[in-house]
Order: sequence, then structure tokens, then C-alpha cells
Amino acid sequence: MNIDELRTSNELVDLFCKLAEIPSPSLKEADVANYIKDFCAENNIFCKLDDYGNVYIHIPPTDETKQYMLLSSHMDVIGDDSPVKVYLDEQGLIHAENRTLGADDKAGVANALYFAKYLSKSDMKHGGLEIVFTRDEESGMSGIRNLDFGMLKSKYVLVLDSDSLGQFMTSGASYTLVTIDVHSFKGGHSGIDIGDETRENAAKLIADLVSELPQGVFYSDENHTVITSCNLGGIAAGNVDVTNVINTDAKATYSIRSSSREHEDELKKLMSFQVEDFNREHAGVARAEILFEEHLPPFEKSWDNFIPQMFEAAAKAVGVTPEVGSFHAGAETHIYANNMNSKNEKFIPFLVGLADVHNMHSVEENVDYESMLKGQDVLRKFFEDFNK
Repeated sequence: MNIDELRTSNELVDLFCKLAEIPSPSLKEADVANYIKDFCAENNIFCKLDDYGNVYIHIPPTDETKQYMLLSSHMDVIGDDSPVKVYLDEQGLIHAENRTLGADDKAGVANALYFAKYLSKSDMKHGGLEIVFTRDEESGMSGIRNLDFGMLKSKYVLVLDSDSLGQFMTSGASYTLVTIDVHSFKGGHSGIDIGDETRENAAKLIADLVSELPQGVFYSDENHTVITSCNLGGIAAGNVDVTNVINTDAKATYSIRSSSREHEDELKKLMSFQVEDFNREHAGVARAEILFEEHLPPFEKSWDNFIPQMFEAAAKAVGVTPEVGSFHAGAETHIYANNMNSKNEKFIPFLVGLADVHNMHSVEENVDYESMLKGQDVLRKFFEDFNK
């Protein structure tokens, strides 16, 4: 079977391919958004674009006693705006010729959009569905950061952006950039001034400081899942080709990742205390400054186990092995988790995989179309159970 035969026989696969064939690098998603808007118009589904170009879809409840559910995916992909030609290989994997496919996150968009069509035409009693398709997730998350959360009625959010069918992530790590600057008050000549105890080489000082700071896993749970980590990015000091200077300035950078605000704060305090100890030891000779810049807040695990347990049951019911856990990276879940809906309820998001996407962000990127179909089964079963 070739890709044309597959597309003719399966509407979800065809929808995915149509979305994939529309190039949409970050901040150039307008054509995809317009396609989605036209699709919704053809199927009498409410759809609008916000002021930033994010897409909002709303299917009203048929049973006011039940709760809303929100699905979220991003429209942008890694890659340029060159043409996308899809094909099917012998293993049933969909690729794009000589470029990224964009299954991250067109697989999520296709599953959500196809489900919206299904729900709009079904007689299921449900509490309503909201869908958000965002811009610019890959390069800066400016789409979701400019989303009007106050318009959303849902408390539970499924972010359909994981790369493995059955994945269900309940927490994810923050990203904080740490910068440490060391300034030695007096430099000098490596020969003439080397005996002067009031002169310290900033390159040596930052090496000493870094040797005392944490590196690697800072905290993990009882299952050995990494919760909080600290990684040295690099050290900059002096010039490797110049050895006759007592250096006065040096810098080190770290990344902190944590799915627990408490443990992240603990790590930050420890690093700050060690810098303070350094400054006391080198008072009058040199000084270090440490700066923490939060680029992505933590996605902390909710006490609410209702949704994870329901997802596990739904996945197993349709023959998919669920994988409930935590991921040590960032996604739009993190932004949802730190905002509130129209009822001033804190969102409870989850990162969900509804397809197997391989070699993401590369020219070898592909998606297993059968896994995408199975993902739709999981989504339908989960939504039905959610509305029982």
C-alpha cells in the first residue's frame, strides 16, 4: 500500500498528511491555522483565532453536570517553509522527503482535530470540549505565553505532545539558567606580580568555586526518577593562548531542572550559600555574584490521581500499554500548570502521547500511522470514561 491508498482509506491519516504538507516553522503558522479554521467551518465546529494567532475550538456540553476537558497541541514544527512531500515506507512509517516531517506536533493536532469532528457528530453526553492549538512552541513558547487563560473553562488539560503512544507524564522539570561571575580586584603580570597575595587569578578562583558546587542529580525519588538536577554548562576565563596575565574576570553557567519547586529552592539556597562562603574567604581580593533566571517554571505533580488512573484504564482497554511517569524536560504543560482558568481553578495538565514519533526534529523523522490510529482509540475511550 502506498501513501495515496492509505490516505484514501483512512480519514485521520489523510488529515495528518494534509497538516504535515503545510510548512509551519515557528511564527509562520498562519496557513495551518487557516486550514484548521476552514476544517471546523465545514464541520460546524466553533473555531476562532486569538489576537496572537493561536486557535481556540469549543464544543459546548450536552450535559451541564459534567466537566469540560481541554486538549492542547502546537502548530509549529522544526524545519523551514520549503515544500513537504510525504511518503509511506515498507514498515508503515510516514516520512517527508529530504526534510523534517513535523509529526511533532502535527500528530497531536490531527488527533485532537479529528476527535473534535467525531465528538461534534456523536450523541455522547459530555461536559464540553475545548481545544487550543498554539504557535511558536519550539522556539520560545510565545504562543501559550500569550494565551488568554481566563477564557478557558476546563480544569484538566491533555497536552498531546509526547513522542510515544501511551505515555502519560504527570510532572516535568523547570529550566533555570544560573550565571556565576567572579571578579578579582587586581590583575597583573604572571611573573612580576605572582608573589603578591592581594592578587588572585579569577580563572583559578572560579575553578575552585565550581569544584565545590553540585553537579548532576541533586534529588531523586524512591523510584530513582530524577526530580532536581544541576548541570555545569561551561566556564569562561582568560585566554588559553595567553599565560602571562593574572586574570581578573571569569564566568560559569549552569542549568537547573526540577519538577519540584521545594527541591529547586533548596538547591538554589545551597549554591547561594557556597558563593557567600567564597566571598567571605576571599574578602578584599575577589568577589563572586550568582544570578538565577527562571526560563520555564516547574510542572509539579498534582495530588489528583483521578485522571492518571482513568488514562491507564482507558489505554489498557484498547490494547495500549500505558506509561505513567515524569519527564526531566520542558513542555507547554509547565505554563498551564502555573495558570488558572475562568473559574480561578489551577489547571491540572498532563503530557500525553497518542502516536509513536521517531527521530524527532531530523530529516529521518517519521510517525507510525497505526500508532496514531490507536492513539485516537485511547483518546475516545478516555473521554467516554471521563464523561460517565
